[in-house]
Amino acid sequence: MTIFWVPPSDEEITKILKDSKNVAIVGASDNKERPVYGVSEWLLDHSHYNLFFVNPRINTLFGHPVYRSLAEVPEWIDIVDVFRNIADMPVVLDEAIAIRAKTMWMQLGLSDQVTANRGVKNGLNVVQNRCLKVDYDLLLR
Repeated sequence: MTIFWVPPSDEEITKILKDSKNVAIVGASDNKERPVYGVSEWLLDHSHYNLFFVNPRINTLFGHPVYRSLAEVPEWIDIVDVFRNIADMPVVLDEAIAIRAKTMWMQLGLSDQVTANRGVKNGLNVVQNRCLKVDYDLLLR
């Protein structure tokens, strides 16, 4: 049987957001001009999440360590929030599967049906082309 990704409903996204504790921000940046910086800062200040930043090019962000890969994060990850180029999605998905994350979340502007289908086939919740900050603010606050 072939499994295809279907966009999650707001109710399903609300459940993902509520039930999650640890979020890895893949593609974290210390550049204040990048959307990932603002989203990360907002989530630190306004969400219930423990954030773990992933980027092999920087060492710290907002006083927190930055990990080179998802495999280096010392906690189990519920949501892998991805701020990378669409071409990087298959590799990030491989890492998310390897660490047994619950959800792969592709930020606004990121959508890849092949990756989404493979994520669902491997048991992950997959969210595409949505902003974790916006959904958290809209659905949980």
